[in-house]
Amino acid sequence: MSKNRGTKPKPVLMQGNAAVAFGALDAGMRFFGGYPITPSTEIAEILSAELPKYGGKFIQMEDELASMACILGASIAGMKSMTATSGPGFSLMQENLGYGMIAEIPCVVVNVQRGGPSTGLPTSPSQGDIMQARWGTHGDHPVIALYPDSVLECYELTIRAFNLAEKYRTPVILLMDEVLAHMRESVILPPKEKLKILNRIKPNVPPEWYKHYKNEPKYISPLASFGEGYRFHITGLAHDENGFPTQVPQEVEAMMDRLLKKITDNLDDIIQIEAFEMDDAEIAIFAAGVVARSAKEAIIKAREKGIKVGLIRPLTIWPFPDLDVEMMLENTKAVIVAEMNQGQLINEIKRVTKYGHHSKFIKLQKYSGLIITPDEILNKIAEVK
Repeated sequence: MSKNRGTKPKPVLMQGNAAVAFGALDAGMRFFGGYPITPSTEIAEILSAELPKYGGKFIQMEDELASMACILGASIAGMKSMTATSGPGFSLMQENLGYGMIAEIPCVVVNVQRGGPSTGLPTSPSQGDIMQARWGTHGDHPVIALYPDSVLECYELTIRAFNLAEKYRTPVILLMDEVLAHMRESVILPPKEKLKILNRIKPNVPPEWYKHYKNEPKYISPLASFGEGYRFHITGLAHDENGFPTQVPQEVEAMMDRLLKKITDNLDDIIQIEAFEMDDAEIAIFAAGVVARSAKEAIIKAREKGIKVGLIRPLTIWPFPDLDVEMMLENTKAVIVAEMNQGQLINEIKRVTKYGHHSKFIKLQKYSGLIITPDEILNKIAEVK
C-alpha cells in the first residue's frame, strides 16, 4: 500500500472490506478482536497480517460476545480498537455494545449486512440491520452509525467512525452491504499526511481532580486510560461523575442526559448527507449504500427523459438526518424509498415528514437476496403521476 501513498498517489484496485481494514490502520487502530463471519471475514484476515507491522495486536476470539468485550477492554487501556461482523454476530454483540454506550468507551463496530433473520443468506446482500443498529440494545441511548456507498467511502467513513468515536467517547457503527464489501473499485487514497485523524483528549489536571464522566462544553471530555495514574471506576450500572454506581435520581438523570446530549447537541458535526440532483427535483429517491448507486443511474436515465428526479443519501444513518430530509422533500410531490428489506427506512421518512408535508410515499422493497436495480427504480419513477 505504501508505494501508492506518496505526494502523487496512484490508483489501486481495492475491495470494500480491504478499504475498511486499511482505513482503520490509517486512523490509528491498533487492536482488532473478532470472530470470522461471512461477509466480513476479509477485514479480519487482512488485519491479522497487517496489524503486527504497525505494532498492533490481532486476536481471534471464541465468539462475538467475547469479541465485543475485548475491544472495549483494549480501548479502556488506551488503544483504538475495532471489530467486524455480520448480522448474527452483531446480534450477539448487543449486550456488550450497550455496556460500551453507558461506559462511554470509544471503539468501532463494522457490520457487513447479509440476509436474515438468523443465519439467513450468508453470501447475499440485505439492509435488514438498519433498525438493529439503532435499537439493538435496551435502554435509552443515542447511536452513531455511518453508511458508505463506495469502496473509497468505506475507507473514508472508517476513518470518520474512529474520529467520532474518539471525540464523543462512544462506540460507532459502520454499516455496509455485502455487495460493497466484496466489490472492487479503482480508488486513489489520500496521502497519509493529509488525513484528519482525531485522538482522544487526555486530562491535564492532577489525578485527584480527575472525573471520568465530568460534563464539559459540548460534552467533549478528557479520557484517561488505565495505567496512566488516574483512578476511576467503570461499570454498566448508572454511575456518578467518578464512575461509581449511584441511584441518586439527579445523578442518574445527569448521566442519561450526558449520553443523549453529547450526540443531539452536536448533530451538525455528526450528520452527513448527500443530495444528488435535488435542486429542482419534483421526485425524490431516498436510498443508502449500494441501493443509492442504482438510484443514481436511474436518475441519470430519468433526467434524459426530462423527469426531474433526485437522490437523498444518508452517509450518517443514525442519528437520522431529520431536518435535512424534511427540508429537501419540501418541494417534492413524491418520495420513493428504496431499501433491501421489508420496510425500515420508509417509516422514518414518514415520521420526519408527518407535519406540513404532503408528498406521495412510494415504497420499493426487495429482500430476496438480490440488489435493487436501476430499472426497478425507473419503473417506480414511472408510477408517479
